[in-house]
Amino acid sequence: MNIDLILTFGIILIGVFLFVKDYFSIDTTSILIMTLFIVAGVLSPEEGFSGFNHPATLTLGCIFVVSGGVFNSGILDGLSETIIKLAKIHYLVALVVFCFIAGLFSAFINDTAVVALLLPIALTVCRETNISPGKLLMPISFAALFGGTCTLIGTSTNILVSSYAKSYGLAEFGMFEFSGAALCLLAVGFAYLFLAGPFLLPKSKNSEQLTKKTEKYITEVRIEADSPDVNKTIHKSRLINKFDVRILSILRDDIIINDVHTDTVLHEGDSLKIMVPPQAFSHLLNTKGYKFKGDKRKKDELHSDEYRLYEVILPFDSTLIGNSLDGLKFSEIYKLSVLAIRHRNEIILDDLPSVDLKQGDMLLVMGKKETIDELESDKLFLTLSEYDKKKLNYKKAIPAILIGIAVIMAAALNLTNILISAMVGALLMILTGVLKPNEAYQAVEWKVIFMMAGVLSMGSALEKTGGAAMIANFIETTLGQYNAHVTLSIIYLTSVIGTNLISSKATAALMSPVVISLAAAMEVNYQPFLIAVMFACSLTFMTPMSYPTNTMVYGPGNYKFRDFLKFGTPLNILTWLAASVVIPYFFPF
Repeated sequence: MNIDLILTFGIILIGVFLFVKDYFSIDTTSILIMTLFIVAGVLSPEEGFSGFNHPATLTLGCIFVVSGGVFNSGILDGLSETIIKLAKIHYLVALVVFCFIAGLFSAFINDTAVVALLLPIALTVCRETNISPGKLLMPISFAALFGGTCTLIGTSTNILVSSYAKSYGLAEFGMFEFSGAALCLLAVGFAYLFLAGPFLLPKSKNSEQLTKKTEKYITEVRIEADSPDVNKTIHKSRLINKFDVRILSILRDDIIINDVHTDTVLHEGDSLKIMVPPQAFSHLLNTKGYKFKGDKRKKDELHSDEYRLYEVILPFDSTLIGNSLDGLKFSEIYKLSVLAIRHRNEIILDDLPSVDLKQGDMLLVMGKKETIDELESDKLFLTLSEYDKKKLNYKKAIPAILIGIAVIMAAALNLTNILISAMVGALLMILTGVLKPNEAYQAVEWKVIFMMAGVLSMGSALEKTGGAAMIANFIETTLGQYNAHVTLSIIYLTSVIGTNLISSKATAALMSPVVISLAAAMEVNYQPFLIAVMFACSLTFMTPMSYPTNTMVYGPGNYKFRDFLKFGTPLNILTWLAASVVIPYFFPF
């Protein structure tokens, strides 16, 4: 074993460790791995940075622009009223409608964008029908994952895996080449969602939307001189009796009082750390005698109708992720008051401005609607409090649909490859005015682009140093007594485990060159093995961190980690068993 091969395995192990520990964001870890390969001399700078001009990366960037054009035209919003009307009929109707919409559009549009749109619509339905968000949001995420496997452009993982075939001089996958197998898995998955969902999904005690009931937040409030609670015991205070507030601690004269009892007397100037239902903020903010820490409004703005309360969530590509409110100078720059933060199921008792924000965090903010709309359009966060239907713009919608169809059909009919088709489509989105140039830049999920470029270096290093061939030979020797069908099943299971531990892109980048070499060593068709990797890396349900859409619904659905294990693990087992049979049927060895 040469030194380059040892360094390659060492760097990959470091990368896996960082992916699992989540010390840095996934894209940062990916670029760090690429940098280590270059610095160690395993890859030349040209080879290391080749991921940025790799066909998979370029194709994905163009597809983001095309999807952004279709998404921004308001086509999906135009269906919102119909979706809401149908979903109000019954829970099972809502489940079926949302799953089919998520699955259908995710086959052609970025799945995170689809879930981002459906999330506030689904919460609107939950609020108006008393359906628990926990019984609806996880199936929407899973349905989007199933839909994404149905076409080449459905997920970035599909494009990445297909590109590896081309880099080895093999035929790429066509637009709908594996759709038959994917639709079979989708049928199995949807049957599970519809039959098991009503029984296995968590039944929240509070069936209304998070902003309507008892979801708790941590914040600080100061007792002013004109407060009705001055010199009253906690038991008799309005905070307890009217606003259902739980007092965690009191800061008085620079001394923190953690031993708080019902007979503790509140004094003017006390700073209380409280746990409070979100809807109570609206009343407290307009009640004299209470001043929230973090509320930056001037006195003449305190009762202005322009300022409203919004519940927002940080999506996968938000630039706020990884920063603290203090570090961002959030209130000064964005003109919003952050009143509370909910980080998944953790109750954060530390100073809120110093908390590092993460994907899926929910913030309760106070500000003007135009400010909220502007920041949402910049993809900093997604509003959950209310759903505002965007007007369907036919001047943009019609050309957006035609361009999207042209991109798909040009690739499907082999008139050109997907890269050229997507590139021309992205350019037409701008030339026809569907997207402005700055909107096209905003449509690209740059975190995914950098992640893709970074993880491609792992595959390049494995291929260059002979690591992929060595692993393939080891697997063939170890599994030599088994046939190709069993080997495929083991490859699928290994990829599922890897995806849940690290990430779908990293697992695909590691597994693709290995299984291509394995197929060559076994003298069998490479396509079943690559499709097994492709499906396994996309259909991941066991953890909320395994895929961005899962993380996106984690907070609003009021889920716990074990909810994903309980509902997602059986689904992963079912898809694994089904894929072991379905893939060889459509792609014989």
